[in-house]
Amino acid sequence: MSAQPLLIEIGTEDLPARYVVPLASALANGIAGGLSKRGVEPGAQTIFATPRRIAVLIDGVATQQPDQLVKRDGPAVAAAYKDGKPTPAALGFAKSCGVEFSELVEKDGKLHFSKSAPGKATASLIPEIFEETLKQMDELVPKRMRWGSGEETFVRPVQWLVALLGNDIVPLHRFGLDSGRVTYGHRFHAPAPVSLASPAAYPDALKAAKIWADVASRKAEIERQIKAEAKKLGGDARIDDGLLDEVTALVEWPVVISGRMEDRFMQLPPEVIIATVETNQRYFTVFDAQKKLLPVFITISNIESKDPSQVIEGNERVVRPRLTDALFFWEQDLKQSLEAYGEKLSTVTFQKDLGSIGDKVSRIRKLSVAIADLLKSDSKAADRAAALSKNDLVTKMVYEFPELQGLMGGYYAEKSGESAAIATAIREHYLPTQQGTPIPSTREGQIVALADKLDTLAGIFAIGQKPTASKDPFALRRAALGALRICIEGALSLDIAVVLKAALDAQPAGKRDDKTLTELTEFVLERLRAYYSEQNLPVEMFEAVKSLGITSPLDFNTRVQALRSFWALPEAKNLAAAHKRVRNILKQAGDVAQTAIDAKLFEHESEGALHSQLTQLSSTNANADGETKLRSLATLRAPVDAFFEGVMVNAENPAVRANRLALLHALDVACREVADISCLPG
Repeated sequence: MSAQPLLIEIGTEDLPARYVVPLASALANGIAGGLSKRGVEPGAQTIFATPRRIAVLIDGVATQQPDQLVKRDGPAVAAAYKDGKPTPAALGFAKSCGVEFSELVEKDGKLHFSKSAPGKATASLIPEIFEETLKQMDELVPKRMRWGSGEETFVRPVQWLVALLGNDIVPLHRFGLDSGRVTYGHRFHAPAPVSLASPAAYPDALKAAKIWADVASRKAEIERQIKAEAKKLGGDARIDDGLLDEVTALVEWPVVISGRMEDRFMQLPPEVIIATVETNQRYFTVFDAQKKLLPVFITISNIESKDPSQVIEGNERVVRPRLTDALFFWEQDLKQSLEAYGEKLSTVTFQKDLGSIGDKVSRIRKLSVAIADLLKSDSKAADRAAALSKNDLVTKMVYEFPELQGLMGGYYAEKSGESAAIATAIREHYLPTQQGTPIPSTREGQIVALADKLDTLAGIFAIGQKPTASKDPFALRRAALGALRICIEGALSLDIAVVLKAALDAQPAGKRDDKTLTELTEFVLERLRAYYSEQNLPVEMFEAVKSLGITSPLDFNTRVQALRSFWALPEAKNLAAAHKRVRNILKQAGDVAQTAIDAKLFEHESEGALHSQLTQLSSTNANADGETKLRSLATLRAPVDAFFEGVMVNAENPAVRANRLALLHALDVACREVADISCLPG
């Protein structure tokens, strides 16, 4: 069966950058999946995507669908006959299959029909596949456009359709257009129609028409041009992956240009310039070898201008007023100290039931001092950092650039004469903002960040707005994970239940009872499951520690790491299995009334050997760390195995039986001192 390349292209008005690649991928997946579903296995697929087109090229598609085996199940056999004759339901099923009743067979208790049907020409299948694909693509875009007098919708108005299977046009009719072999090149450099002889000609034909259609190579070319231009400017470009992807989706023929920013703007914090230049203008910034921001920018044009100076001047003219505004905000904000802005926080609502940002700051201060005292840290520094932590929210700069909250507070703190430690704590107290970002680097920052997150968690739980399975509007899961990471990675020896109680007690509204505290503590600690999942820790190890009710994240982590080390020992699995057996025996026996072990009641040497080893472990491990305690359990394997081989726990003598249960109880205590190893697979 012969195979031909297949090309489907949808030409549009300029697409939003965020949809360019996802729509192209959806087109490729839809077409390839539709073919596969119909028995026509597609070859390798290449997607093409620019602001004005999305396309897929499949290098080999069979021109004919294989013969199809049509199968249908009908009514149950019990319902197919009455008095030995076929029922109307059975006859109706036969008629719908186009056969006589006698041609049906019985299979799995039902009437069954099957026949082999010749496959269709692949070209005849594609229109239906295309329609299915368009419906799938619609799900990607919440808001679609309608244009002209038609009722059909798409992300942007569709201007042309290309559909070729080999050298032949596949007839599609959509958006008021008929498919053909004509595509279009660059809007300015090559606006004339481009007729495609075959799908294979597509990439080169577009390249000749100033369209770099392949996304991956276009992205690589843009990155190469940016780096080369930065080198000419005497520095290295800051290339954010998200910005690079966005710029790649905005141009069809990338041409690098650079421009300058006036020196007066260099007094601004670099984050402000980056926010202005990168976020708003989609330019790339350049830093010298000392990581100092240079007064230049790099951008990617979509045309090869005959007069690049005009393009450069235009870009400089656009960025100048934005930087001028930022400089104005900076200068205005510095007219008063950071502390002075605190008065305005009472006018900004945090949450209607929980008061203003000012109220939240008061709670954070108290909690920060309490945490600092627990850690024997500098409570005055923690209090000062907490007191100023939110003041930048009412500055002009943060109003304009909300993403700079905290960062600007750090800069304003420095300008107001605060210590470097306080400024750094303010700058970093929102950390970690997401998975993978660092925790605050200073103890003061860690304390304020922890207090901030715990206050939010306690407040939202108190007013009954805890997250659901699908909604978490206050990002409480992220806050909980951030709090846990600060405790673990910052080595803060804190009982999370204790500090959560302090946070909950300070809330101005809602339920602050033991039930709420229990739910809140459980919610926070459960986030450790995701934390360890990212570290590829088996879930059984998490459960083994969690089952002990450990509420100190640092202690929890110490036990988990010790357990990971223990599990590498050859004796670990046997001990886990033995501990499961011990737990089951003790469960069946109910409460073990006798916990004192009487060596005089031992009837078998294995009882004495196990007791001796447990006694020795209890003595040597009195002051040992968790890893040492777990590793020492390996010495129990032989005496435990010998005990179960030589002893019947449920002895007829009640005293002997109780003594053996007491011995198992001691073994159980040893096996659950660091983690419940019966939770481990064994």
